[in-house]
Amino acid sequence: MRFIQLPSVLLRGAVAAGIAMLTATALAAGPRVYVGNFKDNTVSVVDIDAAKVVATVPVAAGPDGIVVSADGKSVFVSGSGASSLSVIDAGKDSVGKTIEVGSGPQGLALGPDGKQVLVAVNGADRVAFVDVASGAVADTVPVPKPHTIAIKPDGSQAYVSSQQPGSFAVAIVDMATHKVSGAIALDKPPRDLEFSPDGKLLYLTLAGAPAVQVVDAVANKIVAQIATGVSPHIAQHFASLAQGVVVVQGPGELQFFDPATNAVARSIAVGKQPHWVDITPDGKRLVVSNEGGNSISIVDPASGQSQTVDVGNAPRKVAMQHASAAGHADMGGGAKVSIANFAFVPGPTTITAGQSVTWRNDDGAPHGVAFQDKAPGAPLLLPGEQFSRRFDKPGSYEYVCSVHAYMTGVVVVKPEPARQL
Repeated sequence: MRFIQLPSVLLRGAVAAGIAMLTATALAAGPRVYVGNFKDNTVSVVDIDAAKVVATVPVAAGPDGIVVSADGKSVFVSGSGASSLSVIDAGKDSVGKTIEVGSGPQGLALGPDGKQVLVAVNGADRVAFVDVASGAVADTVPVPKPHTIAIKPDGSQAYVSSQQPGSFAVAIVDMATHKVSGAIALDKPPRDLEFSPDGKLLYLTLAGAPAVQVVDAVANKIVAQIATGVSPHIAQHFASLAQGVVVVQGPGELQFFDPATNAVARSIAVGKQPHWVDITPDGKRLVVSNEGGNSISIVDPASGQSQTVDVGNAPRKVAMQHASAAGHADMGGGAKVSIANFAFVPGPTTITAGQSVTWRNDDGAPHGVAFQDKAPGAPLLLPGEQFSRRFDKPGSYEYVCSVHAYMTGVVVVKPEPARQL
């Protein structure tokens, strides 16, 4: 047999090409959604584009609330049958940290700045403030039997559903002082609550009420209802969709409503006993968990078509990953930031000197980019538009949305590594 020795330059090129192909394959993976399987004590990791489970992660008993950190690297899961949060390392698909918060943690909410996670610690009658960076409980606020949490888009207040028998209410927590500043009294147990994109309305579901309650979040009173039928569980108006959506458990439907009239316009059948809903980063697909069907439905709101993916036993909460765990560095040596759901994703972005960052408006509202160092930005980016800036000097470059000043981000530029000769 005759062997032919390739020149080293060709060999290096072939190896580089192979690495590039592997890297391109990895980057081609679709967005991930994390599904908490309540009876299995696991989280299914689902590649949405491939429509398949790519990992199953054991977590604390009774996974209930789930949120993904702004940088996409950590997934916080509350164990309602335990006393802790399981923090999944999204790069390894395994639990990297456990945070003790108290008995029976349920709903979770990530602050708009991505720096803290609020935990409804039901068994301990309090809301815990967890620092994302350190994993430490920074503070607690007494709230009777908290269940779910929604934080205003401007980060000023958190609304907490309080299921204390005999005094059902929505407790209002001041995010600056960490104190309860008010409450909305209710005649039925509150289930879930979600803010409209502008923070002016709160969509609230109540146990035993066949309608979503529309709350004026300035006057803090119910001003309208959305008639849905038996057992609406979560109502959400995603910024990238013109219509709002409601998961209705009785008929097993995802209903679409007009936020202006509060009238249900259409519905799409999903699985048995649907529980939760989230949206993909591009705003084109909705993911619904089907607790009674051990599956999720991936729904195209435009066509009405859906696809079913089997997961674990009794899936409840779902949470989309809006940023890759490996970061947004691309093959050209830059980074990408998505503007979605009134947030920069990821908020902190790390690059090397000489690289560029591209911001793309993937939201349904206009946004912009304004730098604190006074460098030229983008005063207005309409949906689908983008803007890039090259960073040549190491440092930390903070920026805000020029339309919504409460939206913040930072680009960390590291020195270019020394080249080896």
